[in-house]
Amino acid sequence: MMVQLLLYFNWKWVGVISPDDEKAAWFTQVMVPLFSQSGICVEFIEIIPKINFSSELDEAIVEGAEKYKIVMRSTASVVVIHGEFETVVLLRMLLHVSEFADASIKTKIWVMTAEMDFTSAAFQRDWNLDFIHSAISLALHSEQPMGFQRFLQRRNPTTDKEDGFVRDFWQQAFTCSFSNSVGNKSTEEACTGEEKLESLPVSVFEMSMTGHSYSVYNAAYAVAHALQAMSLSKFKHRGKQKLVDQKLYQLYHFLRRVSFNNSCGEEIVFNPESQIMAGFDIINWVTFDNQSFLRNKVGKVDPKATPDRMLTIYEDAIVWPRRFNKAQPLSLCNEGCPSGNRRRKKEGKPFCCYDCLPCPEGKISNQWDMDDCSQCPEDHYPNKDKDLCIPKYIIFLSYEEPLGISFAIIAIFFSFITALILGLFLKHRDTPIVKANNRNLTYILLISLLLSFLGVFLFIGQPDKLTCLLQQTIFGIIFSVAVSCVLAKTIIVVLAFMATKPGSRMRWMGKQLAKSIVLSCSFIQIICCIVWLITSPPFPDFDMHSMTEEIILKCNEGSVSMFYCVLGYMGFLAIVSFTVAFLARKLPHSFNEAKFITFSMLLFCSVWLCFIPTYLSTKGKNMVAVEIFSIVASTGGLLGCIFFPKCYIIVLRPELNKKGQLMRRKN
Repeated sequence: MMVQLLLYFNWKWVGVISPDDEKAAWFTQVMVPLFSQSGICVEFIEIIPKINFSSELDEAIVEGAEKYKIVMRSTASVVVIHGEFETVVLLRMLLHVSEFADASIKTKIWVMTAEMDFTSAAFQRDWNLDFIHSAISLALHSEQPMGFQRFLQRRNPTTDKEDGFVRDFWQQAFTCSFSNSVGNKSTEEACTGEEKLESLPVSVFEMSMTGHSYSVYNAAYAVAHALQAMSLSKFKHRGKQKLVDQKLYQLYHFLRRVSFNNSCGEEIVFNPESQIMAGFDIINWVTFDNQSFLRNKVGKVDPKATPDRMLTIYEDAIVWPRRFNKAQPLSLCNEGCPSGNRRRKKEGKPFCCYDCLPCPEGKISNQWDMDDCSQCPEDHYPNKDKDLCIPKYIIFLSYEEPLGISFAIIAIFFSFITALILGLFLKHRDTPIVKANNRNLTYILLISLLLSFLGVFLFIGQPDKLTCLLQQTIFGIIFSVAVSCVLAKTIIVVLAFMATKPGSRMRWMGKQLAKSIVLSCSFIQIICCIVWLITSPPFPDFDMHSMTEEIILKCNEGSVSMFYCVLGYMGFLAIVSFTVAFLARKLPHSFNEAKFITFSMLLFCSVWLCFIPTYLSTKGKNMVAVEIFSIVASTGGLLGCIFFPKCYIIVLRPELNKKGQLMRRKN
């Protein structure tokens, strides 16, 4: 029960004091390993000498003083004492001597085993009792039988002359002597026999029945009941003679079967091991200034109860020392690790001594003294103190946030501008500047740019299965059509210049070649997208690991290789267009869009070359924002570089939009 008592108060860092005898060896060999198995560390084990003769007193005190210093220097607030009456006597002597030797005295909580009892020796009756204040001890269970105190009050050496024990006790307790006592000293007062036991200090004699006395009381009644049962059985078998040893064996047989209620109303019964199932009391020792003390029952051990209810403690009834602010003291090698931390054993120290380390990222501990931290679920993250897992919130680029609203407004604005330019070109479709370089390609290019701007809306809002399928495929096909148109227009510029040479047959090849370039280049991209959708299509996905506190709802590409294949093919077309336009930039200006196409494709390639490292280095909804920005920037670059100069001539310089003007500029 000592282990359960220590664990109840969470005292896991204790010292042990035991006398130098066979019981001490048993205690250290059996109980101390049991402490370790239960998670209790022993800081020290001190064996104090046992005093047998007065000649050994000085030597014992010197040796005991050294051990006392070890006890007082220890960090354990709780010391378990195993022993008997002599152990308490020597411990009190060491404490008493330390008061005069200026030795440090720390308040300790003494936890005593049931074998110990407290009674002052004759020379200690006036000594301070503060050392035992707030001590906790196991004691054999006891009650107060009716009439016990009255029985004690009637005891008197003059009336109990045949009881020599009473006379000896009387002389020692009252420090007096009877006139006919051997070794009578004239300095002692004479015993009158009228002294009152209740006048003695409690440390010398208690008027209440202790646990040991109560056990003797119950044992005597148990034997009486066994003898009575044996006598009743004897009358039933009168013809049989029993030997003395047989009668003793028979008494033991009846004793094991005894069951009765004593005068206190408690049932006395033996367990299968032939032990009375009496249990223990938990005693809290409370001392007072008048050298008296109180055995305060603050709990019990009931052997008849279930294991989880065997130990009962009334914590509110316990009196703790002032040094601990009258609160339950802690006795640990180091302060416990709070939640949010984990324990790590200190090298070279007992297992109860450890360092506290914060939980690593993504883990928590929600209890004290955790050996390891637990991982939060994927959809949770640790709070700041790392003692609680908080649900992650789902994020995506929505229309309700400034970034999403900004992209939506920009896409609508550029879509309107593109539609306006398309309308302007349709209105002036018969003018030379619109007819130059194949106006049908111009219409297709403007429509693809318009669809590119409108495709931005597929990337804003909560992704679902349909939007994920359309996002990258529509983006790849539309851009391929747009870049194919730019490539076709560039080639037409070259063919148009070559067609002006005498005898050239190139003028009839332009329209057919332009259609072939647009259809073939777009068809290759369409085939790539179809293969992508069939083999590993994009799908809505929750990314729980990229961000600490958020779950990213995004479109998973399905096949990353196919995504970069589509992107790479689009880049290939852009590079080819840029190369052809760059080579054709010095052709006569009247027929030449190559300079504007060169600059637009340079801007286009720069945007998408920057896109790849930026896209790979961002997380969450910022990845979507990077892709939207790249789409808008590259599309806007094509729109501005190719069409704004023409719009300037159509709207602000219409006099230049004439065939004669173009021919003069050519010449």
